[in-house]
Amino acid sequence: MGKALIIGAGGVASVVVHKCVQNSDVFEEICIASRTVSKCDALKEKLDGGKTKIHTAQVDADNTEEVIELIKAFGPDVVINVALPYQDLTIMDACLATGVHYVDTANYEPPETAKFEYKWQWAYKEKFEKAGLTALLGSGFDPGVTGVFTAHAQKHEFDEIHYIDIVDANAGDHGYHFATNFNPEINIREITANGRYWKEGEWIETAPLEKKEVYNLPEIGPKDIYLLYHEELESLAKNIKGLKQIRFWMTFSEKYLTHLKVLENVGMTSIEPIEFEGQMIQPIHFLKAVLPDPASLGPRTKGKTNIGCIIRGLKDGKEKTYYVYNVCDHEECYNEVGSQAISYTTGVPAMIGAMLVMNGEWRKPGVWNVEDFNPDPFMDALNKWGLPWQESHNPELLDLDLDAKELSR
Repeated sequence: MGKALIIGAGGVASVVVHKCVQNSDVFEEICIASRTVSKCDALKEKLDGGKTKIHTAQVDADNTEEVIELIKAFGPDVVINVALPYQDLTIMDACLATGVHYVDTANYEPPETAKFEYKWQWAYKEKFEKAGLTALLGSGFDPGVTGVFTAHAQKHEFDEIHYIDIVDANAGDHGYHFATNFNPEINIREITANGRYWKEGEWIETAPLEKKEVYNLPEIGPKDIYLLYHEELESLAKNIKGLKQIRFWMTFSEKYLTHLKVLENVGMTSIEPIEFEGQMIQPIHFLKAVLPDPASLGPRTKGKTNIGCIIRGLKDGKEKTYYVYNVCDHEECYNEVGSQAISYTTGVPAMIGAMLVMNGEWRKPGVWNVEDFNPDPFMDALNKWGLPWQESHNPELLDLDLDAKELSR
């Protein structure tokens, strides 16, 4: 059907490449591009020889002109951005300059501050509309599948959605004292930022990891979950009409949080530059360099993830609850594509989003989040490409009023 340029060569990109090659009827040619072309060449060597023709290229994704030249040389129908979130805008600019559709998995954030907002990318809406191009934002799992799950619930399960709790649980064990399951810099910036949730039209801020609950998740059991801010809250609060509250929760072990607190206390998680041996560095960049590469965790990680949406609202005038989720096994992911489940659950939806843009099912000019489109083809594709979803109409519920619960303790 067409050609895709995949920018990035980390763990998520590896999954995207594997899945594009599996889906060769849609992805007839791909080009893997990264600052470190040897990583791209290694993926090509591993997967070359099938129906999908694979190319590689070196590119600095911070440099729009370099991206433009690469797009012109390869001529893709879509660019799949699985590089760093800092590079979203330069790649979007390159797509506009060359007339190519755009897909990413995480919203733009400026390098100098941990600020997770869609405003910078939503500002491109008119430019993409005028160019007749589609920019699909956040086609990973969270954001991504969680938005599609919500759109599915809105279309098929509810007349009105009032409350959403997104729960991201990783019960995997990689055996290290401390490691992050995706890019350490992005992961730690996200966790150490203030929490936020949306309620009755307002954002309520909490201290980092201040709010904790215990939730019993299917197939992995009771886990400590902590309230974080996550970017899909912003888009879903805007796009789901009638919503009263939306929150995001993630699991962390006590061991993980203890190590993180020590690193934070000694300044290793800081993004403020310091002078070291005559040059300015961000401590978090040094920490990233000494931590295990998330792409190397695959052969060590055992256990499962469970990510889903607990939704409450009305159907036919009656209150209704609904839980839609995916359980993913780390070892099964590694056996299939050589990665752990965190990369797998992000890379598979990135391929699906790009496929739907390429085949026209999710194509309309402008800048869009996944919940803006018909969820049905995406939900079908999840079952086909390795992320089957499950549902419950009588789930365990989380307390809706955090403040009242806190005061009662």
